[in-house]
Amino acid sequence: MNHSIHSADRATHLKIVVVALVAGIAVAGFGIAARTHADYSQTAQSTHVIKAGKAVVVTSAGTSEIR
Repeated sequence: MNHSIHSADRATHLKIVVVALVAGIAVAGFGIAARTHADYSQTAQSTHVIKAGKAVVVTSAGTSEIR
């Protein structure tokens, strides 16, 4: 058994690459599967618009002033 990556043979390097590739594919697959249940069917009628209110300035005294 090789305890250092520098002294490892070609088969050990290949195993590391394969394990990393499989792990990367698994993580990507999990991420894609998690996004498929999201609701992307927003239309102009179903979107909620939030409008800004009046501007508020906070003073050093802790009170607010509405302009």
